[in-house]
Amino acid sequence: MVFDAPPATATHSWMPSSPCGAGCIEPIDQVGTATMLARLAGVLGLVLSFPVLTVATPKSRRENLQRRYARAALGCLGMRLRIVDRRAPERGASTDGFADSGTAVMVVAGHIGWTDIVALAAVQPVSFVARADMVEWPVLGKLAQLTRVIPIERAHLRALPGVVDQVARRLAEGNRIAVFPEGTTWCGRAYGSLRPAMFQAAIDTTTPVQPVRLRYLDRHGAPCTVPGFVGADAFADSAKRVLRSRGMVVEIVLEPLERPGLDRRDLARRCETAIRGADHSRHGVLDAEWIAAGNTRVQDPSAQSTRSITATVR
Repeated sequence: MVFDAPPATATHSWMPSSPCGAGCIEPIDQVGTATMLARLAGVLGLVLSFPVLTVATPKSRRENLQRRYARAALGCLGMRLRIVDRRAPERGASTDGFADSGTAVMVVAGHIGWTDIVALAAVQPVSFVARADMVEWPVLGKLAQLTRVIPIERAHLRALPGVVDQVARRLAEGNRIAVFPEGTTWCGRAYGSLRPAMFQAAIDTTTPVQPVRLRYLDRHGAPCTVPGFVGADAFADSAKRVLRSRGMVVEIVLEPLERPGLDRRDLARRCETAIRGADHSRHGVLDAEWIAAGNTRVQDPSAQSTRSITATVR
């Protein structure tokens, strides 16, 4: 099946995991079956034609082709793209993307679901750090190869330094690389902390980091959890939920670039502050240590971190 993807399972205590699940997903307005099938046909057409056209297109024009394909894919998924650029004019920042062509930048964002990849590519084509088995998926694996995905085997912690080195090499070559430092997906209302490991690649290559605040909204402008790929979700179930939804907007907010500095933990904290915004996505907080996530509550990782630090000091 074109959209068949097995779920990742945690195999060690350091592998990031999210408590978000089916209870986080709140349905929104839906389209009819005929519209859903038409959208699916459009997505399949794009997925099947993209490899052929990419090979046939001169390299100088592929970036524009990839961006147009990503935006067309969002349209087929029933999503509108909204880009908000909050960056001050500065060297390394592009007026229509993450960075000028040939300028290295590490793009970091919170991770909600597979549509995040399409949304970021619609701003400007980037390579992604993604789960290793993606290259083996039918059809989608070919797309992963064409976009030069950097595979990461989350279950094998010892392989992480090698992935960081790969990211650093790509950045040193002047490429744009997108990473999701949470290490797993969350529902979009709750969130995880940004793990610092990947930020070492930016520090080693003195590459600026582009924090991206990514969120999904319904037709009324309220936060939408439909794209959340969480819990026991199968890819087919998630895709059907997205294709059936009406009026979704994916909002990409480009925050000011962060200079790498010398401390990856400090860099991760700065980027997390930029990504979360002033409200930290705490909608309907029930107490100081919990974030409302649809119909469930998940523990606030910042509060948990504070308790750990306090315990250590004591």
